[in-house]
Amino acid sequence: MNEISFIEVTTGELIQNVVALAKHIWCEHYTPLIGEAQVSYMLANIQSPEAIQNQITKRQYHYYLFQDKEGAFIGYLGFTLSGKDVFLSKIYLTLESRGHGYARDAMMFLEGIAGKQNCTKITLTVNKGNLNAIGAYEKMGFLKVDSIVQDIGNGFVMDDSKMEKLLSV
Repeated sequence: MNEISFIEVTTGELIQNVVALAKHIWCEHYTPLIGEAQVSYMLANIQSPEAIQNQITKRQYHYYLFQDKEGAFIGYLGFTLSGKDVFLSKIYLTLESRGHGYARDAMMFLEGIAGKQNCTKITLTVNKGNLNAIGAYEKMGFLKVDSIVQDIGNGFVMDDSKMEKLLSV
């Protein structure tokens, strides 16, 4: 495992760090996939300070920041637990942090949490055009199980593949 720490997002200051990372990562990575207008809409409605606070307090989301050995925040994840399932809603790394095994470390961290809760499956959705992420998930044992097109408002849709990984109990 790399030298990376996982810090649970529990304060307004940490939420602001997630928001800053989201803007940086989403603008760089998702603008070519879904366009600037949809990225702006999704950041405002899904990754704003108010939206993240609502997800944590009202929708039982758990957010964790990834911090490297120099103390820089390099990514984050967001997930929910429901019965025996984990829904991995968000896992993002800065461009310069990709390809160093951090996503695998984060997934191992999440699997550890899932194991403590006796969960049997991790589910996620990923943009169908996000081929690098799909390949990474497949290398980590995820399988495509469905195709989902979800209206998110303002004329935008998320066109995703649903992927699952069964966990050993």
